[in-house]
Amino acid sequence: MPLLTTPITADLVRGALELEPTDAGLLPHRLPAWARAQVPEPQLLMAESQPSGVRLCFRTAATTIELDTVPTKRVYVGVPPRPDGLYDLVVDGELVDQGSVPGGGAIVIDMTKGTFKDRPGPAGTLRFADLSPADKDVEIWLPHGETTVLVELRTDAPVDPSPGNGRPVWLHHGSSISAGSEAAGPTTTWPARAATLGGVELVNLGLGGSALLDPFVARTMRDTPADLISVKMGINLVNADLMRLRAFTAGVHGFLDTIRDGHPTTPLLVVSPIWCGIHEDTPGPLMPATDADGNVRFEASGDPAETLFGRLTLRVIRRELARIVAQRSDRDPHLHYLDGLALYGEADAARLPLPDDLHPDAATHLLIGERFADMILGSGHVFDIA
Repeated sequence: MPLLTTPITADLVRGALELEPTDAGLLPHRLPAWARAQVPEPQLLMAESQPSGVRLCFRTAATTIELDTVPTKRVYVGVPPRPDGLYDLVVDGELVDQGSVPGGGAIVIDMTKGTFKDRPGPAGTLRFADLSPADKDVEIWLPHGETTVLVELRTDAPVDPSPGNGRPVWLHHGSSISAGSEAAGPTTTWPARAATLGGVELVNLGLGGSALLDPFVARTMRDTPADLISVKMGINLVNADLMRLRAFTAGVHGFLDTIRDGHPTTPLLVVSPIWCGIHEDTPGPLMPATDADGNVRFEASGDPAETLFGRLTLRVIRRELARIVAQRSDRDPHLHYLDGLALYGEADAARLPLPDDLHPDAATHLLIGERFADMILGSGHVFDIA
C-alpha cells in the first residue's frame, strides 16, 4: 500500500521552542529567534539546534513509519568519526526500536583553531516497520546531538496529534552534560531518563558549552510555560574562564530574578556541578588534547592559586550557589538547592570515570537520571508532583 503523508506541524512536535521553516523542511530550535540573534556564536547556534529532548508525538494504528530528515553530523578534525545519531521509537511509553539516518550534512569543527565549517548534504530516510496494528501513542525522539531538519512523515495509517497527557512540564537548563553528551540515545540522556521515571514532560534547554548565565536564556525560561524548573550551572563557566566570583554572584542573582519575573512561585531548583576532577580545584580555561588512540580528552589550564583573586573552580561555585540559595530562600520558599555531588561524586568517579575527563558515559547518564528522579521528582521531594 502507498504510504500516507502527514504534514509535520507544531502540534506533532514537543520539546522545541520554535520550528524554523527552511528550504529543506522544519528545523527545531530550543532557543527562539530573538535569543539566537543576540549572540550568533557558532557553538551556541550548533548547541541550541541539536534537538535534545525534542520528539514527534502522534497517535496512529500504523505498522510502518517513515521519516525523512536532513541530519547534520559533527566532524572533529583529527578525531575518529562519531557514530550516526540515534532516533528512539517509543510506543505507549516503551522504547521498542532505534534507527539512524545515514548521510546528511556535517559541521566540521577544529577544536585547536575554534573554527566551524558547514558541509551541506541530502535528506535520508528513517524507517520503522512491523509495528502493532492497534491504535497507539508513538514518540520519535530525535538524535540529541545531531541537528535535524524534519522533511516528511509517512505512515500506512492516518496520524493524529497525541492528546495531552496532563503530566507536569519540567523545564531544565544546563550544559552539554544536560544535553546528553555521550549518552547512548535520546531517551537515555540523564534529563530524559529522569523525566520518564518521574512522570513529567521534559523541555530540555541543555546547551553544550553554553550554560553561561546568558540573560537571553533566563528570559526564554521566564516566558516558557512550566510547572517545574531547574537550572544546573557552573561547569561551562569554569571551562571558559568567563568570569570571576564577583560577576558570577551577580549573574546568578540576575538569572534567578529574571526566571522569577515569569514564574514567581513555580518550584525552582538550582543544581551545582557534578564531580569533575580536572576542575575541582583548578580554574579554566579548558584545553582539548588527544590521547595515543586519537581520542579527545580535556585538561584544565588555569592556576589554582588564582582562586584567591576570584577565579572560579567547581568547589568555589558549589559553595557560592549554596550560599546564594540559602540567602534567597528566606523570601522565596519555592527555591531549592541540590548539590551536584549527590548525583555524581568523587566515589562515583572512581567506579565510573569520565571517559574524556569532562563528560559522563552512557551508564553514568542513567545513574544521574535515576538519582535525580528519586531525589527530586518523587512525591514528597522538592518537586512534589503527586
